[in-house]
Amino acid sequence: MAPQPQMKVAIGGLTLRNPVMTASGTFGYAREFSLLVDLNRLGAIVVKGLALTPVKGNRPPRIVETPCGMLNAIGLENVGIDVFAAEKLPFLKSLETPVIANIYGTRIEEYAALAERLEALDGVAGVEVNISCPNVKAGGVVFGVDPEAAAAVAAAVRRATRKTLIVKLSPNVTDIVRIARRVEDAGADALSLINTLTGMAVDIEARRPKLANITGGLSGPAIRPVAVRMVWQVAREVRVPVIGIGGILTAEDALEFLIAGAAAVQVGTANFINPGAALEIAAGIEAYLARHGIADVRSLIGSLQTG
Repeated sequence: MAPQPQMKVAIGGLTLRNPVMTASGTFGYAREFSLLVDLNRLGAIVVKGLALTPVKGNRPPRIVETPCGMLNAIGLENVGIDVFAAEKLPFLKSLETPVIANIYGTRIEEYAALAERLEALDGVAGVEVNISCPNVKAGGVVFGVDPEAAAAVAAAVRRATRKTLIVKLSPNVTDIVRIARRVEDAGADALSLINTLTGMAVDIEARRPKLANITGGLSGPAIRPVAVRMVWQVAREVRVPVIGIGGILTAEDALEFLIAGAAAVQVGTANFINPGAALEIAAGIEAYLARHGIADVRSLIGSLQTG
């Protein structure tokens, strides 16, 4: 009988038991899924985005289903770093799975302060930085669309923490490779992409936007081809690991990202319709490796043949 395929991957200083992570904002703070999913079988858990203070988010309606996906304008609602440390982290520390804290801010100083707080917390293995947020000092221009602003955030967080640093890239840009390179040069240990695409839906009877916020982030299978393309572009041009995100519902979806160059993937919208999606995807990847006689998942990463 052939040995089981090796599923471990390295992301910065972290070793994941398999390349399947849960995406920020879709898995809460993990405890919400603990009766439905064996959390210790996941590759890593990325918790809901954290700010320095609690955020209520946008007024409803905040979610709209779309063909092959959904629009969300939650507004980054979260409990804030203090409540996270006091009430959410004790449970997370009991897990064997690496926990990654996603953070966001409207000023570079906020990102740095959050990273400094997280650096002092046991039980947080890494930091994922959401740069798809408006920079109030630059008139509301999103950090992630400006290579220099994105790099400045990454550099500030790098100075504040020794934990594994992942920067989450926005797809709402002209040249994602340029931004990826600048963020890598600024000290990122890994890159995750893509964040949601900006979209909008209209109620034609009321002739009003379906979201109270008017626009929202499009996620789900509809964005997967865009995400795969961007992962492929970036993975060829950077030295650090790339984590693929965008519309992954099945193992076949995840395998597209791995073959295109992703070292790991994050499962997001799928968690809303199937809480066990991430584990099913990991099992499916392992079955694929066994079926094709591939001994180590790392041999699959970036194996796309284009010639």
